[in-house]
Amino acid sequence: MRGIGGSARHAAYEFGGLTVVALLDGYIDLPPSRLRDERGGVLSPLPGEVPLVDGRLRLSVNAFLVDDGERRVLVDTGASNSWDPTMGELPEGMRVAGIDRESITDVAITHTHVDHVNGLVAADGSDAFPLLERIFVGAGDVRRFDGNLARFRDRVVPVAEELAVTPWMTALPTVGHTPGHTTYDVRDGDGHLLIWGDTIHVPSLQFAHPEVCWELDDDQTLARAGRAALLDRLTRPRHFVAGAHLDWPGIGRVTQDGLGYAVEYLSCPTV
Repeated sequence: MRGIGGSARHAAYEFGGLTVVALLDGYIDLPPSRLRDERGGVLSPLPGEVPLVDGRLRLSVNAFLVDDGERRVLVDTGASNSWDPTMGELPEGMRVAGIDRESITDVAITHTHVDHVNGLVAADGSDAFPLLERIFVGAGDVRRFDGNLARFRDRVVPVAEELAVTPWMTALPTVGHTPGHTTYDVRDGDGHLLIWGDTIHVPSLQFAHPEVCWELDDDQTLARAGRAALLDRLTRPRHFVAGAHLDWPGIGRVTQDGLGYAVEYLSCPTV
């Protein structure tokens, strides 16, 4: 897997016969008190290796598009204008990358928190992807398609078990952060790219200390177990990770590092 070009808002990678494009929706600053120790209490003290911006954790918000030359699948959609104004940049990233929003017929949602699903609705209230046909969503999260998202309910494909999205992408239930949290396994030959949502929020901490959880994990025990299983899987040869809150552009390799893990990000030349 190698970087082939990008900008401040997108980064494109060649993955065998596929193209993977990271798209930056923006960032969100959150209090470090969101981090939880193994007993479920606020993590204290905060390890010194965790960088803060004005006393807060800065989380990148990333989405990923996978293109085989004929079909494009967008994994997560960003927040649009539904949360902080530091997000909602995904449409601009798509424009700069030369991706027509009308070319998106399939969206795969990792989970239904607003920074992952609300980008289905454009800032002006219209459908962000006018020709959208299918939205893959973990079965436990389907109920979130109400209110402003109710218009998409008839296009939702619930994921209750491993499910083929395309011949090269499979949806893998990884419940814990939410009841329907889902990871997408992209394959080319013997290579795998696992695209996850909120398996890790703070990469500077949770790779080395995967036991640390997040306040908004619906089930911290399941979230911790799922993170451990995915990290172990990612240490295999020709396995890569793309994460919604990994440091931009959010794509890298995972290695074992003592009792924990480490991530090595894949660079991408900018144009």
